[in-house]
Amino acid sequence: MAWMSWVAALCFRAEAAEISVTEVVTEVVRGHPELKVYEGALAAVRAEAVTSSRLPHPVLSTEAGQARSRNLDGSFAGEGATWSATVKQTFEWPGRLALRKAIANEDVHLAGLGLERFRQALMGRVRELALGLAGAQEKARVAREVADRFRALRDVLVQRDPAGVTPLLEIRILEATELSLRRRASDAELQASAQRIELNVLRGRPAETELALPWRPPVLGGSPAVTELLSAASTNNFTLRTRMGDLAQQGFRVRLAKNERWPAISVGPAYSSVDGSTRDRYLTVGINVPLPLWKNNASNVAAAEARQRQAEAMLETARREVELQVLNAARRYEARREEMGRWREESIAAFREAAELADRHYRLGAVPAATYVELQKQYLEAVESLLDTRRDALAAAVELEQSTGLSLTGQETVGASTGESAPVKGGRP
Repeated sequence: MAWMSWVAALCFRAEAAEISVTEVVTEVVRGHPELKVYEGALAAVRAEAVTSSRLPHPVLSTEAGQARSRNLDGSFAGEGATWSATVKQTFEWPGRLALRKAIANEDVHLAGLGLERFRQALMGRVRELALGLAGAQEKARVAREVADRFRALRDVLVQRDPAGVTPLLEIRILEATELSLRRRASDAELQASAQRIELNVLRGRPAETELALPWRPPVLGGSPAVTELLSAASTNNFTLRTRMGDLAQQGFRVRLAKNERWPAISVGPAYSSVDGSTRDRYLTVGINVPLPLWKNNASNVAAAEARQRQAEAMLETARREVELQVLNAARRYEARREEMGRWREESIAAFREAAELADRHYRLGAVPAATYVELQKQYLEAVESLLDTRRDALAAAVELEQSTGLSLTGQETVGASTGESAPVKGGRP
């Protein structure tokens, strides 16, 4: 069975092969089933729009029967077959088909907006999960590193057979801190596992598939002025564009409701044959007009106008919500960028070196226990702060991109190594 183990190992290596964030995003977008739902809806409304401006097909009516003729004195004159055929075409009131076509075109427009909105949200979610996965893995690694350091030092102190209260208390401090750090490492690993599972589900892969991403720190550009952001949002925001499309469609529906007060007219030729005492043939043209000529459509018009006012109110509400969303995201984005700009490139490496230096000198008795424990904790908290700041900055950037349509980030948006600072355009040196 050696060949089976070889195949299994080969499959495992293939599953764990490195893949870029761009490739993950492309894979998710290409195969996500819900995206296909939106694509199907768009295809359906496009097909319906093709027939929205067509006249209804002509209607063929036929009749057949028996004819019996009598003279004026009541005597039998003759009998035979009778039949007739009528073809009628219904013509809509002028402008009605154009309005229906406009409404159908708005349906296509709204379906396209829904598809693009979901695609952008899906891409942003994948990027956030990728950075979150990297951050959680790095947090778990550093927490395990510090916890192992506490464990090794505690073992050394126990082997020395310490005498007195102070060494015993120091051992207990190291044990308690190690337990706390193990818990933080476990929480980070659970978080990384949850994000890896969600990414695999989005990719359509087994949940436990290994995922190795050669990520780099997020490249975050400077945020444009608030006026530029709001202007871009008013033009590109999917929610506002959808509401504006709804409003335009409701305007067409009001005009259609008013147009439908006038009837549709059916016109067509008719041919009939009667074979009784004589053979009669008739060729006529018929017109069907419903009565009364005007239809009491006031309730439909009032309902359409009410929905139009509702669409106007929803558009104004959406404008205010989008403005608030953009302003909050812009402030959060700038705050996180400024915070990241304060980090020196060697900050994390310096914290790591200080933690290792404190470990060596504590073993020699040159550093007190309180200083040693505090320095190890600060090393871990510094790493967590940097990773959380990067993730929050990317989340704010993605939110701004989806709200305004502007590009603020590079394609590769994940940094798994905290030994490097995130390159920030326009940030502080």
